[in-house]
Amino acid sequence: MKYFNSLSSHPGGRLSLHGQDYAFVDLPGLFGARLRELPMVLRLLLENIVRHARGEERERAVAAIFDWLGSGTSQAEIAFQPGRVLMHDTTSTPALVDIAAMRDAIAEAGGNPAALTPCLPVDVSVDHSLAVEVFATSSAAEENLQHEMRRNRERYRFLRWASSALEGVRIHPPGTGIMHTLNLEQLATVVTTETREGETWLVPDVMLGTDSHTPMINGIGVLGWGVGGLEAETVMFGMPTMLRIPEVIGVRLVGKLAPEAQATDLALVVTKRLRELDVTGKFVEFFGPGVSSLTAGDRAVVANMAPEYGATTGFFAVDDQTLRYLRDTGRPPEAVARLEAYCRAAGLWFDPQAKPTYTASIEIDLSAIGVQVAGPTRPQDLHDVGDVPRVLDGLAFTPAQGADLPRHPVAIAAITSCTNTSDPRLIVTAGLLARNARRHGLTPPAWVKTSLAPGSPAAASYLKRAGLLEELAAVGFDIVGYGCTTCIGNPGPLTREIAEAQAAGACRAVAILSGNRNFPGRVHPELDLGFIMSPALVVAFGLAGDAEHDLTRRPLGQGSDGNDVYLRDLWPSREEVDAAVAEATDAADFAADFRRASRNAAWEALDAPQSARFPWDADSTALRRPPFASVTEGSQLGHYTAYPLLVLGDDVTTDHISPASAIPPDSRVADFLVARGERRDDLNVFASRRGNWEVMVRAAFHNKSLSNRLAPGAPVAHTRHVPSGEVIPIVDAAERYRAAGESVVVVAGERYGMGSSRDWAAKGQRLLGIRAVLAVSFERIHRSNLIGMGILPLALPEGMSAASLAIGVGDRLEIAAEAGRLVPRAEIPVTLWRASGEAEQFLAAAQVDTQAEIALLEAGGVIPSILRQTLNPLADEGVSHESNR
Repeated sequence: MKYFNSLSSHPGGRLSLHGQDYAFVDLPGLFGARLRELPMVLRLLLENIVRHARGEERERAVAAIFDWLGSGTSQAEIAFQPGRVLMHDTTSTPALVDIAAMRDAIAEAGGNPAALTPCLPVDVSVDHSLAVEVFATSSAAEENLQHEMRRNRERYRFLRWASSALEGVRIHPPGTGIMHTLNLEQLATVVTTETREGETWLVPDVMLGTDSHTPMINGIGVLGWGVGGLEAETVMFGMPTMLRIPEVIGVRLVGKLAPEAQATDLALVVTKRLRELDVTGKFVEFFGPGVSSLTAGDRAVVANMAPEYGATTGFFAVDDQTLRYLRDTGRPPEAVARLEAYCRAAGLWFDPQAKPTYTASIEIDLSAIGVQVAGPTRPQDLHDVGDVPRVLDGLAFTPAQGADLPRHPVAIAAITSCTNTSDPRLIVTAGLLARNARRHGLTPPAWVKTSLAPGSPAAASYLKRAGLLEELAAVGFDIVGYGCTTCIGNPGPLTREIAEAQAAGACRAVAILSGNRNFPGRVHPELDLGFIMSPALVVAFGLAGDAEHDLTRRPLGQGSDGNDVYLRDLWPSREEVDAAVAEATDAADFAADFRRASRNAAWEALDAPQSARFPWDADSTALRRPPFASVTEGSQLGHYTAYPLLVLGDDVTTDHISPASAIPPDSRVADFLVARGERRDDLNVFASRRGNWEVMVRAAFHNKSLSNRLAPGAPVAHTRHVPSGEVIPIVDAAERYRAAGESVVVVAGERYGMGSSRDWAAKGQRLLGIRAVLAVSFERIHRSNLIGMGILPLALPEGMSAASLAIGVGDRLEIAAEAGRLVPRAEIPVTLWRASGEAEQFLAAAQVDTQAEIALLEAGGVIPSILRQTLNPLADEGVSHESNR
């Protein structure tokens, strides 16, 4: 069936704005009334198809989009071509190291290394390396930035080389803010232009980011989602992202948030509800009349947590709230007017009464949401704030005798993460609570490490204008810098009181944070408990100092007048917050503060190489040419019998597989670095070493909370080498298997690879020789990263689990995964050979969605594919994109 009459090279309408004529894809004109049935995310994918595809390919893809309406699902593949890529320093470093190594491989094969350069704009935010070394002092931000520049000098010098050697790569230096806040406030245009055959087109600002929280930009109507660095590399070099037409889950919002409820509370409720529904790999779209009551800031908080509820997106369409946000952050009036005119004409404007077709939908009444927290180990474990003592008491921890601290003291109280520091209302609310606490004379106990790390420097301006910067500092929440800090595992050392008490078994300390993840060891390797909440509640728990303190019933302390002070005495009213936000914000701050922060003298002083190829230093502990960036790398598919390298349980996160937090000074990774000249007391974090494959392969599965059923009770990052029976470091076991010509696999439970987008979680497994991962289920980005490294993800049959397989020492797995038999979702025969000689057979489902992913597996992964494409270049389609700059 044809869904349009004739699509020539000019499929659509024209707009004339401010004296400029524009062409655009006129979706209502092309598709009529049926367009209104489509979710907005599918309309944006449809626009992308119409603009980029040609001939029969376009006919098939458009037909598949509308066929989707019949069932809400589809097996059809479509190509998505983003307009830009966003990265941060610890995902961009390995990607750019790959590019530098690929340039070497191209030169060694007789090609031109400069031919390998991105064809899309790439923005890199240096935000993931700031640690909270200094806190609770007005000099904290400056001192922490100095520590960051000193520790990461070599890596930052490399990033500066990349920005000069690779056209289109722009680096935003330390201090300019968190990537997702930067995207909201500075980079996103929501609608942009591109030049096609000499004509200027208006097109949606669609993008991909190498961080799982990229969907935060969905809050202002930009379609974007997180991918691994490997998938980003394919996009950078002109290959579209291939995806099945997604299932789309509609979340209908009704009512209005109660005065005491905040965006954080809504985001946590959405996370719980959607995890129960299982939206892994699906698109989520918010609709209904309640959407209109949410500000763009509210929406961004909810959209940010898409990976926590398992979805690819958490999308809010463009409406008046979007326009208001763009004006409030200093976007030019003509750009805002252009956006409105385009979205209305192109069928991309939000209608609160619309009821599109969805795969499935749920309803959430905003007025029923109260003050919430999530924890102590997963973001979807939701509780009313008053239930925290009961939750912790249920852990039944008994401290050693003679403890001076509470049983569950607050070790860290961190207002951290883009999630809850990008919306001025949330930070201002925390500031007003701090003001009220100061008036009563309340301060946190000495053992609490407090910090405030906003998403951008504009926060300092609006807090100062509202008179709240000093109030927050008075209760310990001085600004410690503008970066991810505690949220990404860079909280710096714990206070002496907490460190000593934990070591003595006298307490089980808790992290209190306004972030998005609380997996064990995520925030700090010595903390396995954490609660997520709004910034204002972080201040309140920081003042209490005891995570078992019932904030709803017990006083936070006694005021300077001797009277009990309760949380209700400190909590500001909505009217107070509204007034303070109005007083605090100035649209001019956002661009001015960003420009000021961009003039980082220490960054500019770095002497970066000026050459097409990067000059590697053989003695470097930060940057090494990786062995997988080679034209000789081949496919790992085949028919083989493998030993299990590890047998794991449920909820193995990317923090378990490839940690980002501090490198323990007593670890074998530390020994490796110290032997190469590093100081044991200044090793930085694992994330800072992602440019050195020798460090990162040793860091694989380095997490003390990871349980390996093949070697219960083994030391961190150890496993059993089955042929010898010895329990040895994982990297050593992998090398023994490799030397003996033996294959290895990993067996795991549900939600394997949940969490961050880090591609090193897959790269580390490839370097360990892992050919396949058999798990009950996979999180979306990690599944993609495994394929990007040539590792086959296999889902166990329904009802089977890692536990039920009961794999023991000596058992092996025969996998029949030859290249020729692999199709999307193919059933792969697996035989479990017991050590006794008995055999058990089952069919595992290849978690491969598209022919493009099969091609990657057959090539050995993304990097060999890029190398072959560069050495045998494809024709350029001749489309140029306007930079969003």
